[in-house]
Amino acid sequence: MPLATTGDLVGRAAAARSAVTAFNVITLEHIEAVVAGAESVRSPVVLQISENAVKYRYGRLLPLARAAVAAAEAAAVPVALHLDHVQSDSLLRQAPDAGFSSVMYDASGLPYAENLAATRAAADWAHAQGLWIEAELGEVGGKTGPDGRGRAAAPLDAHAPGARTRPADARAFVADSGVDALAVAVGSSHAMTTRTAALDHDLLKELSAALEVPLVLHGSSGVPDDELTAAVAGGIAKVNVGTALNLAMTGAIREYLAARPDAADSRGYLTAGREAMVRTVASIIRVVAPTAS
Repeated sequence: MPLATTGDLVGRAAAARSAVTAFNVITLEHIEAVVAGAESVRSPVVLQISENAVKYRYGRLLPLARAAVAAAEAAAVPVALHLDHVQSDSLLRQAPDAGFSSVMYDASGLPYAENLAATRAAADWAHAQGLWIEAELGEVGGKTGPDGRGRAAAPLDAHAPGARTRPADARAFVADSGVDALAVAVGSSHAMTTRTAALDHDLLKELSAALEVPLVLHGSSGVPDDELTAAVAGGIAKVNVGTALNLAMTGAIREYLAARPDAADSRGYLTAGREAMVRTVASIIRVVAPTAS
């Protein structure tokens, strides 16, 4: 079917007090697994390609983006394409011609005034191109580059003073930047390999009441099922997942190769990794959108 748009999927989810799940993809196996997992539960989904993923692919956006577009157009469920955690204006400007309907512009590491100015400029440009734009306020934490190193010399912990998104700041930021959705810091953290995050649901309720745009939860791989369910009930309309797929893929490949130490055909272990990701995608979507079958 034709590419869906992220704004439409998120808007529909928000109106239904539900959420759409957005999965970060790095390889063709990730793309195929996300689509297959979403199809298995008959749910819409967002494929996300991050700036880090583009850097991993020799800095070239189009090969992975075109694969994602092809997979989306062949899918039996609505699939949208989102460019995630963009800091490069050059990469931002490639989004419209590469099939993306939305971008997450990430200037959250800058002081408030600089974050606002950069995001306002990005939002103005994005809207002129017909793109839906998401931004982040607060410090979700844990974001690393493709080499595993942090973006900043001393990134804030997700639970550190000053890390959480303040409702008054969020209301002013959204009004002054013109963004269509806001990723909020309520206790989750990127790249968590254990599901132990405890979210601040009282803060989330305040943010939901203060803002008219959809709220986004980053770092959802580290959030337990019951916390995710409560987050969606509290106003989260887009749930971002990345590390959970990598854990599933890597674990399955390790298991496959441990049982077959002489294996040489990559299709064997990549199939195991892909199928593990399919199961993970379906499981998370069922939690985020309980109406998924």
